[in-house]
Amino acid sequence: MERLKIDDFLRYKFLSNPTFSPNGESLAFMAHESDLDENGYHSTIWLYELSKKNTRQLTTFGQEKIFIWFDEQTLLFSSLREEKDKKRKEAGEPFTIFYRIDIFGGEAAKAFEIPAIVTRIEKLNQNQFVLTAIYDNNMMDISKMGEKEKEEYLKKLKEEKDYQILDEIPFWSNGGGFTNKKRIRLFLFDLQTLSLLPITDEFTNVENFSLNEDKTKLLFIANSFKDKMEIRSDLYLYNILDGKLSKLTHEDTFDYNFAYFMKDLVIFTGSNMKNYGINENPKFYLLDPKTSQVACLTPNFDLSLHNSVNSDCRYGNNRINKVDGEYLYFITTEWHSSFLNRVGLSGKIERLTRDNGSVDGFDVINGKVVFVGLKDMYLQELYELVDGEERKVTFFNDWVHREKTVSKPERFEFVTNDGSILEGWILKPVDFDPLKKYPSILDIHGGPKTVYGEVFFHEMQLWANEGYVVLYTNPRGSDGRGNTFADIRGRYGTIDYEDLMNFVDESIKRFSFIDEQRMGVTGGSYGGYMTNWIIGQTDRFRAAVSQRSIANWISKFGTTDIGYFFVPDQHLGTPWSNFEKLWWHSPMKYANCVKTPTLFIHSDEDYRCWLAEAIQMFTSLKYHGVDSKLVIFKGENHELSRSGKPKHRLRRLKEITDWFNKYLK
Repeated sequence: MERLKIDDFLRYKFLSNPTFSPNGESLAFMAHESDLDENGYHSTIWLYELSKKNTRQLTTFGQEKIFIWFDEQTLLFSSLREEKDKKRKEAGEPFTIFYRIDIFGGEAAKAFEIPAIVTRIEKLNQNQFVLTAIYDNNMMDISKMGEKEKEEYLKKLKEEKDYQILDEIPFWSNGGGFTNKKRIRLFLFDLQTLSLLPITDEFTNVENFSLNEDKTKLLFIANSFKDKMEIRSDLYLYNILDGKLSKLTHEDTFDYNFAYFMKDLVIFTGSNMKNYGINENPKFYLLDPKTSQVACLTPNFDLSLHNSVNSDCRYGNNRINKVDGEYLYFITTEWHSSFLNRVGLSGKIERLTRDNGSVDGFDVINGKVVFVGLKDMYLQELYELVDGEERKVTFFNDWVHREKTVSKPERFEFVTNDGSILEGWILKPVDFDPLKKYPSILDIHGGPKTVYGEVFFHEMQLWANEGYVVLYTNPRGSDGRGNTFADIRGRYGTIDYEDLMNFVDESIKRFSFIDEQRMGVTGGSYGGYMTNWIIGQTDRFRAAVSQRSIANWISKFGTTDIGYFFVPDQHLGTPWSNFEKLWWHSPMKYANCVKTPTLFIHSDEDYRCWLAEAIQMFTSLKYHGVDSKLVIFKGENHELSRSGKPKHRLRRLKEITDWFNKYLK
């Protein structure tokens, strides 16, 4: 077998959005792979026929975005395949083209066009759809213009691209660019008249929507704001037949996650954020629209309702909750894995999957479940859930285990100084010799409320194939173990730092082959913050790589898309109410103590942890004579390591690996 290499990820297939046909006989899903020539991703729609256990490709355009079933044998999908359409987009004209394809044969054909950038669409009947689309308050409605007027307006828009006018916060969004006066708006689209009827106003962001069984009523969660977006949301009910809109919000302030109709009731999840802030785990509630009465179904529930298991081997969007019959199906993260569950009107929760790993997304119809998962150190595949057994039904990525060497993580538990039980893992080098000493890399996850687990992680496998021991753990602040464990508000760089150092100490004690003189540390986002923090507190690491990091909580507050609410929530203060506390928790305060050679990796469109964070630390280290280097990736954002352009992902891993090789080998 060959060793895994940096560029092997170019051959990986990433799966997303499994969606059953209305009769449940077929399942459509997206398959994505790197396109090195175009420096992007090739995305197509595939079909899995359940009775035949057969998988085949449906579309070939390669730039498919979203799709829905129109009927049992027809799919509607959007794509950006045509050059002339790209030119229209570059000119500033908002549009989405939908194509129709028969799953039993034939070429895809254009079905209709919507004069908006559609983010999600659902069919109501043969002639009507409900959809969300990006609405720009800075633009005029070009759908009502004549050709000459539209041409002149688009020309003016192109000239206006030299300017950015900002009058609200947040004014930009990671992955979304400048968002000032832009909202995700809810519309009805009529296929016969090609008319687009707005349901929500121009200052309301729609976060989620769902339909009742006969598709006459619409539930949606939204946040309306001007000047400053607050962290809260409202729940609404829209009657499609008479156009009546009513507000169902039961508590102010509340953050709703998702809501569905279940019989004549509404089941929803959310939190008032009073006890643990914006990261507080939600609970399940039942609401009676007729009486407005609300009851908590799960008062003792204390888990997050999504998959937070880290991996750099995913691409595309996935469904993580859905109502089917008398049950709401949902995903939870528990310790180091994510699982599929369901809950009924009684509030009883049943876990449906058992195996470790991650459930990345799923669909369910009449109790029949198919999900995308990372299991048993394999890359993503489709799995059927049959009588509690998880059966793999696609084999896109099996070649990795046939052709490449893969290191299996070994889990162990350890007890901290205050008696807390933590978990950690070690990846041994693929050519492991117990008589040798090996350099090691401590990899710290982001969040901090996410987790590491036993799933395939390309960068970790690469380093194990390069001869490194890879160490990782879930310190306090991580997800999967309830609110109290995850709550490190006001304590960043204290208890979490101690947990990480205790983990390193425990690893050295347990594994004599770790060379204590050749240890490196890296991490991204919160992991980048902790890397910056660690090098200012200890010299035990010979090299560090700080990625998309945070250096200064004061500048983080005023420059990033989430800073103005994340910093006060997580540090219990603002630059005016508790300047000294924010500065105390900032790695910049300790930059004059750093001796560790450090590489900084950052993207110039990372608005979650802005470029200024890396520049501050890099400049400080250079000023104090520490060997350091800053690599800036142009046109990339906070997701560089997970969905960045393939060539940039290759370069990122090469820069990191070369830096560690320089100092640790």
